[in-house]
Amino acid sequence: MNRTKRTITESTRPNPARSGWTIGRRDFMIAASAAVLAPPLSRASGRTELVAQPFEAQILPRTEYAATRCLGFNGSLPGPELRTVQGQPVDILLRNKLDQGTAVHWHGVRLHNAMDGVPNLTQDIVQPDETFAYRFTPRDAGTFWYHSHHLSHEQVARGLMGPLIVEPDNPPDVDHDVTAMLVDWRLDQTGQLTDDFANMHDVAHAGRMGNIARALLPELQLRRGERIRLRLINAAVDRIFQLDLSGLNGKLVAVDGMPLAQIRDLEGIELAPAQRADVIADVETLVEIHLVAHGDRYRLGKLDVVGQVPSRAAPIPTLPPNEISPLGAVSQDLSLVMQGGAMGKEHGGDGVWAFNDVSDLPTEPLASLKRGETSRLRLVNDTRFPHGIHIDGHHFFDVNDDHTLGDLRDTTLVHAGQSRDILCVFDNPGRWMLHCHMLSHQMGGMKTWIEVL
Repeated sequence: MNRTKRTITESTRPNPARSGWTIGRRDFMIAASAAVLAPPLSRASGRTELVAQPFEAQILPRTEYAATRCLGFNGSLPGPELRTVQGQPVDILLRNKLDQGTAVHWHGVRLHNAMDGVPNLTQDIVQPDETFAYRFTPRDAGTFWYHSHHLSHEQVARGLMGPLIVEPDNPPDVDHDVTAMLVDWRLDQTGQLTDDFANMHDVAHAGRMGNIARALLPELQLRRGERIRLRLINAAVDRIFQLDLSGLNGKLVAVDGMPLAQIRDLEGIELAPAQRADVIADVETLVEIHLVAHGDRYRLGKLDVVGQVPSRAAPIPTLPPNEISPLGAVSQDLSLVMQGGAMGKEHGGDGVWAFNDVSDLPTEPLASLKRGETSRLRLVNDTRFPHGIHIDGHHFFDVNDDHTLGDLRDTTLVHAGQSRDILCVFDNPGRWMLHCHMLSHQMGGMKTWIEVL
């Protein structure tokens, strides 16, 4: 396959004309697939521009519905797929053409704190008609993404997000490298986004669930026997995707941008909001991505198969690991208790949700650690709903029930009533947000921060 140049470029963008979810339940509108097109990404003097702007996208069929009023980067839904190479400097200028402030967070990227894109913690809000230059060098090869981190429960739902792919110097030998953005939208009967982003019922329960869900895929035809890398990104505001892949024979090779030490079978891929999964697989027949829900399977997207090539004899490879700081002796044991929500117990915070009896960003950090310290963080979900806990600027190890190390992640899903330990080497100086990535829950109070000195 053609390899990406060592600069930020725009790749083939996902196009919902290749996918769609038609649901017959009362919870979902019946809708066919429709096209969402994106213009080429502009470049100027080695700098990439991302323009946050309102625009209209034809999410539903134009024969029956008007275009949907959205927000997006560069007039694209999702934003343009940005590709670069591990260790190469990135220079991206955000230009805000919205009528409200915004900022861009580079999810899962271990970068300098000032570039993390969190207003009121790492930078000021980028106001209308202002710009902000994001400059960083990705340490890790893998699947990442970018999204608004201001009013994110609304701005991400309206479309301010896109994929960021960081290639290694020597990518695995595949015929196609395909990104699938998993999204959902809540649309009214005219095809417009409903304007209830802060609906307290949603905030206090599982969050804002769309009535249209898609896996946004590129315009691409495969051949039987080809090998593909499929990058799955859950860009939904609140929905957990239980996925079933068909038409492929392969392995799960990475999660949250980090290669697995032991690759796994493709059964039972579960992605909380913001989580990612990389699959390398050989094409056998029509490739379909299904959501498993309510005991049924719903097709989110597909890639057609036309023709055939000889099958590969080589096994699915294990990807080379990214370089991380080794775990040391635990110097601080921390606890993060998730509280609140519908049917939840009373707590000391003043929001719908709280961490450790505090809602929203506190004045003081949850913890202050010296650079390089290893901390054990006990995540206790004392609520009736699942939460995806994300730490900016770092990856951490899940700890399995048998006390062995689990996956290296940046976002972990803790189901209702469960607890989980994570181990993290806090080796990146700065003020780092820790929050629930069910963005409605974050808006309702589930956010705090950690200081690394």
